Amino acid sequence: MLCKCGREAIYERRNEGKAYCKKCFTKFVEKNVKRVIGKNKLIEKDDIIAVGLSGGKDSSLLLYILKKFFKNKIFAIIIDEGIGEYREKSIEKGIMLCKTLNVEYKIISFKEYFGLGISDIVKIFNKKGIQIKPCTFCGVLRRYILNKEARKKGATKLAVGINLDDEAESALMNFIRGDTEKFLKLGALPGLIKNKYLIQRIKPLVNLSSEEIILYNKINKIPFYNKKKCPYAIDSVRLTIRKILSELEEKYPGTKYQVISFSEKIRKAALKGLGYKEAKNIEINMCKKCKEPTSGEICKACELLERIRALG
Repeated sequence: MLCKCGREAIYERRNEGKAYCKKCFTKFVEKNVKRVIGKNKLIEKDDIIAVGLSGGKDSSLLLYILKKFFKNKIFAIIIDEGIGEYREKSIEKGIMLCKTLNVEYKIISFKEYFGLGISDIVKIFNKKGIQIKPCTFCGVLRRYILNKEARKKGATKLAVGINLDDEAESALMNFIRGDTEKFLKLGALPGLIKNKYLIQRIKPLVNLSSEEIILYNKINKIPFYNKKKCPYAIDSVRLTIRKILSELEEKYPGTKYQVISFSEKIRKAALKGLGYKEAKNIEINMCKKCKEPTSGEICKACELLERIRALG
C-alpha cells in the first residue's frame, strides 16, 4: 500500500480511503488540529493557554502541537488525583515532555487541595459499604482545580485533550440520558456563558481518533503513558457506548466522525433557536463555601467533599 506521494504507507484512513506515509500522516494530523483551531477561533493572538496535561496520549500530543505551531504563552497543569502507580507513571511522562519542550508546568495533587486523593475517597465509601463511581468525583474535582489554577496564572484558554472518540461517546451518552444542557456544551469551543471566573475550555483534538493520536506520538517520539484503563474505571454507560461505537466504526468506518458532525449540526441549530449566537456574558453565583463559580449556592466540588466528610 502506497501513500499518494509514492512512499510506503503506514496508515490507512478507511473512511476516506486514503493511505499515508509517516511524513504525510504527520502533516495530516497537524493540519487537522490547526483546521479545528482556525475554524472555531479557539486561539487568538493574545491568548495565554493553560494545558491540562495528564501525560497520556491526548494531552501530550496537544501540548506538543500547540508549542510547535503557536507563539502564545503556554503552560501545563498536571494533576495528581492520587491513583497510585497509574498516575505516578503518567506524571513522569508529562514532566519529561514539558522539560523537552521547555514548557512551564505545575503539579497539583488532590491531597494538597482537598486533603485526600481518589484512593482515599474510594476507601472511605468502601468502609461504609457504599458503592460509588470514582470517575464522578475525579472529574468534578479535576475540573475544579484546572479552572482555578488556570485563572490564577492568568490563562484565557484552557486546552484539554478530548479526542474524536471521547466526543462521539459524550454526544451519544447525553442523547441517551436526555441531558440537553451537557449536549449543548459539546463542541470544540464549549460553553454557553462567558464569565471572568470561568476559563474558556477548548478542544483542538475533536477530529482526531485515539488510533491517530497514538500513531502520531510514536512517529514523533512524544513521551506518553499508554496504559489504557484507570484502575478505578468501572462499567458505565460511557464504557458500554464506547464498545458499541468501536464495533460500528469497525464495520462502518467514519461512524464516530458522523456522530459528532451530526450532533454539532443539532447543537448549533438548538443554540440559534435559543438565541445563542455566541456565549453570553452572564453574572454567576459564587460558592458560599469556597467562593468559586457555581450555578447554585454550593459548587459541585464542595457538595461532593461534604458528602465524603460526612462519612469520614
